Amino acid sequence: MMARNRSIRNQFLTQLIIASSILLIIFSTMLYAYIKQSIYDELSQQLVKQARYIVQTFPDYAEGEKIDAKNLKNALQITAKVIPAPHHFYSSLEWRERKEHGKYYIDLIYPYNFKAQTYLLVSKEITNVRSMLKKILRSIVIINLISLILIVLYAFGLSAMLLMPITRLTRKLSTLNENFLTTIDTKVLPEEFVPLGESINRLINRIQTFVKYQKELFIGAAHELKTPLNVMKLKNDVTLIKKREPEKYIEALQLANKTIQEMNQMITSILEIGRQEGAHFELPQTVDMIDFIRRKGEDFVLLANAEDKKLKLDLQPERLVGCIQTTLLNQILQNFLQNALKFTPKGKSILLRTRMEGENKIRLEVIDEGPGIDESVDLFAPFKRVGNAPGAGLGLFLAKSAADAMGAKISLKNRTDGKTGTVATLVFSTTPQCELPAG
Repeated sequence: MMARNRSIRNQFLTQLIIASSILLIIFSTMLYAYIKQSIYDELSQQLVKQARYIVQTFPDYAEGEKIDAKNLKNALQITAKVIPAPHHFYSSLEWRERKEHGKYYIDLIYPYNFKAQTYLLVSKEITNVRSMLKKILRSIVIINLISLILIVLYAFGLSAMLLMPITRLTRKLSTLNENFLTTIDTKVLPEEFVPLGESINRLINRIQTFVKYQKELFIGAAHELKTPLNVMKLKNDVTLIKKREPEKYIEALQLANKTIQEMNQMITSILEIGRQEGAHFELPQTVDMIDFIRRKGEDFVLLANAEDKKLKLDLQPERLVGCIQTTLLNQILQNFLQNALKFTPKGKSILLRTRMEGENKIRLEVIDEGPGIDESVDLFAPFKRVGNAPGAGLGLFLAKSAADAMGAKISLKNRTDGKTGTVATLVFSTTPQCELPAG
């Protein structure tokens, strides 16, 4: 029962059938009432017309005397008789319907002689009229039943047509796996489903990027760990071939320790990726983003001064309250500033700048005076290093992963103002891409 109640198609069918049935009943009732009232109004007009004709033409009939229908013009099969005033009669006209000997009649009591206080009883048989009304009612009921059946068939067809795009999307998604990911052609989707298709395509693109980087990460990690292990083993084998002075053994052990330390740093970086995956599910927080960026920047001002470098802050607007995953933003900002400090020579400066872009987006830039980058190389791939700089080459990979989780755009470009250096850019929204928890 729960599954059926959760079915959009069943709910649509039920509501459409109920609504259509109610409309049919209301319309049929109004139509039958209108037909019946129209017929009775026509009969009433005829009887009133005949009563007036009798009063004007035959004003001298006595109480209880019948009026010969042969003497009436256009009598329409009526009977007329003069009667005393009914004790309950209060108005100038009175209508009543009666059944007599299996036949139905409609009576009109009309004032006849005011002095004698007599009234005219004009009667007409309406058995055929009632029979016709019953046939009309029966026809309306049959038409309603046929209409209801057609509505049910139409509802099934309409619901199948409306759900067809969702069915196609479901079949498309059910065939996808990490090794075979293709985007959805939104041009063939109905206009109402285009936003859904575009959202699914963005998700597929993110999955493709994630799978690509994960494969590169595993392959790179294996390569980065295997090479120093092989070098260390080879040196140890060479050292053990023959006896050597103690200093040679100490030198070999120191080299091994250095290699182990480098491998340990690399493993720490790989573990950092795992910790970042958990940060992707961090609940967004409402903070003053400019103040958050300023405080992080001021921490790096001290580091820059210690290295004889200068970090400038140019943050606009002065205040911007928004909802953001602070851990992810902090990871990206730290990576940008650490790389800028790493590649900027002594005596040079770094600029941390923020600007609004549109109504709810903010552009964060870190501009250094380093040697620049090779823009043809995907520096966001794992284990990609620039020059001979130390490190595992996972910082930008982590920054890109964090930006993707935030729904932000991240890029690295060379400066275009005539100076050498790199511009690291992050464009992100002041509201999170994930749905906030209620209450």
